[in-house]
Amino acid sequence: MANLGYLQLTRNCLQRCRFCSNPPTGVDLSVDEMKALIDELADMGYDGVILTGGEPTLSPLVFPALEYATQRGLYNRMITNGQKLADRVFFQELVDAGLQHIHVSLHSYRPEVHDWITRYPRAWETLVQCLGHVPDVGITADINTVICAYNADHLHETVMWLCDRFPFIRHFVWNNMDPDGNRAEENPDCIPRHHEFMVSLELAMEYLHQTGRSFRAERVPLCFMRRFAWASTETRKIVKEEERCIRFLDAKGFVHQLEFLHGKGSACDACRWDPICAGMYSMAHTFDERELSPLFTDPEPVIRAVLGHEPSPALMDRLQARRGRRSSTEQPGEEQRQAALSSPFQ
Repeated sequence: MANLGYLQLTRNCLQRCRFCSNPPTGVDLSVDEMKALIDELADMGYDGVILTGGEPTLSPLVFPALEYATQRGLYNRMITNGQKLADRVFFQELVDAGLQHIHVSLHSYRPEVHDWITRYPRAWETLVQCLGHVPDVGITADINTVICAYNADHLHETVMWLCDRFPFIRHFVWNNMDPDGNRAEENPDCIPRHHEFMVSLELAMEYLHQTGRSFRAERVPLCFMRRFAWASTETRKIVKEEERCIRFLDAKGFVHQLEFLHGKGSACDACRWDPICAGMYSMAHTFDERELSPLFTDPEPVIRAVLGHEPSPALMDRLQARRGRRSSTEQPGEEQRQAALSSPFQ
């Protein structure tokens, strides 16, 4: 098991991504707060810390955080847009301070699409320069892509381009965009329907699977990634009974996430995979449960693929006990669901 804590160092960023769910708040961590949060993760037995933001490389705490997390024995990662890491010297200084791995946010292999999404000139160009430095500084890199309406049709093309240009990249992560609040409400044209990205996502996963690479997807119901359900971030957390902590620099504060469950629709009631699926994020608010469809095959092969071995009878009993469980915070009420279902299906 690998429990990782997310630590927002700042919410400042050079980019203004149209779907950003963590825009600037004017709040930054103090040194004492940063150390206390890293201490808490270490004391909880977490394996590593992921520095994030905003853009963590803009924070004056980035070097102290890397150094202190290293002292506490935590594996250091960073989610970054790669803008400042285009500077090879700065990149090396971060590695010398303890940085071991980066998650680089690339939303399209097409420069005009990535730059339009991020609303920052030459964002694609500098990000590519950052990736070019990775082998030289001696660390590893993953790719994070937020799925939106403007890249939903070419997720697989982005993957193929990256693997050809940067063959050392071995892991990819897709996050179906968070449509609630922040910049997404200002740019609703960015919000995709699940069926708009389903084919391209499967093609991307198939390509990576065939080339021996790994991948994960978050906020994607299992009926939209059936062949590769074992790659769902939430499903893996559910099956492995893992948790995660996130320190937000906004009203959410410190979140200790033990439950990975979104909204569930009528189709989920009949689905055999209900116990291992998180469901549909923002169901009946932004996304339409009529896109969901039940799966009737045995979910045990998915569980086995997640674990890499046969599940114990006790684990199977605990997972089956999740059937019909609904989130106390994310499950929409019946009135809200009926109102959503009365609107035209798109």
